[in-house]
Amino acid sequence: MSAPSTVLVTGGAGFIGSHACVELLDHGYELIVVDSYSNSTPQVFARVERIAGRFVGAVYELDIRDRHALSAVFDRHSVDAVVHFAAHKAVGESTRMPIEYYDTNVGGTTALLRTMHEHGVHHLVFSSSCSIYGDAGHGPLDEATPARPANPYAASKWACEQILADVCRRRPEYTVLCLRYFNPVGAHPSGLLGEDPPGTPENLMPYLAQVAVGRREQLRVYGGDYPTPDGTAIRDYIHVLDTVEAHRVALDHLDDAPGMHVYNLGLGHGSSVLDVVAAFSRACGRPVPYEVTPRRPGDVAELVADASAVARAWGWRPLRNLNDMCRDAWRFQRLNPHGYAGSPRRPGSKEC
Repeated sequence: MSAPSTVLVTGGAGFIGSHACVELLDHGYELIVVDSYSNSTPQVFARVERIAGRFVGAVYELDIRDRHALSAVFDRHSVDAVVHFAAHKAVGESTRMPIEYYDTNVGGTTALLRTMHEHGVHHLVFSSSCSIYGDAGHGPLDEATPARPANPYAASKWACEQILADVCRRRPEYTVLCLRYFNPVGAHPSGLLGEDPPGTPENLMPYLAQVAVGRREQLRVYGGDYPTPDGTAIRDYIHVLDTVEAHRVALDHLDDAPGMHVYNLGLGHGSSVLDVVAAFSRACGRPVPYEVTPRRPGDVAELVADASAVARAWGWRPLRNLNDMCRDAWRFQRLNPHGYAGSPRRPGSKEC
């Protein structure tokens, strides 16, 4: 694909999507962004533009399940490729809201595909999840590991992948690059962009950050009796900047070969919940209080990605480690103690 090209980003106001907008703007892409703001805020775009030094371009508030509204966006713009982030993403929440997860994640993807097809757009980078591997045992899991989704979130992502694979088998003009990863965390090093979920965070890192900044009393560690060295669940965390860089690199490889191609992203080694707590405590300069509670439905003991295939195919590897992730997440939280709703302090403000 010749650059610069025009990319439609679904879920572009979200945690990963907003960082992806910065990455794509930095590399000369023209952007069209759609987001329903169900788990995000349009306030992020002023920050994206401040970091990138460029305007985001066209931004539309819509639910991608609304094919009429989505089609109107494609009518107004010439789209070369789509990067699809829009989805519900919390494992625990999905066990309480399975219908909503299938409706949004699967229904949104099929609506997007139908709209793309009607407008002759055949290039897609799909943000998937390594959670589809489920309880596959210890050690890094490669792309050939059979899918065993253990919760509705993972099952919805696996269903989307199956749909995409079927489309590519039926229609040879399509190229889909599917990127699987576990836990994107961290924040932009400027402190302007980070993870700011509405309500009670469903994921470890934003909850941990809110405890560290004083918004919550203590962290709940779900499960201390897993068959792991410290009894807590192990995951392969990846910095959000590495995650979005991989999506941008994927755009450069959409012309390599038609069909669907799947790649894992990750460091290739895991960190337990208590490892993350310890790293975050170092980042903020004091112990972060926590309590161990019973396991959460839908969780498994260990999920670590074997990401060697993407390194061989594209020469891409993540550059940031767990300490970098915690440092950047803490910087965002201390500069934005109430998230995007509050006014951030200057980056030079004293750390509390």
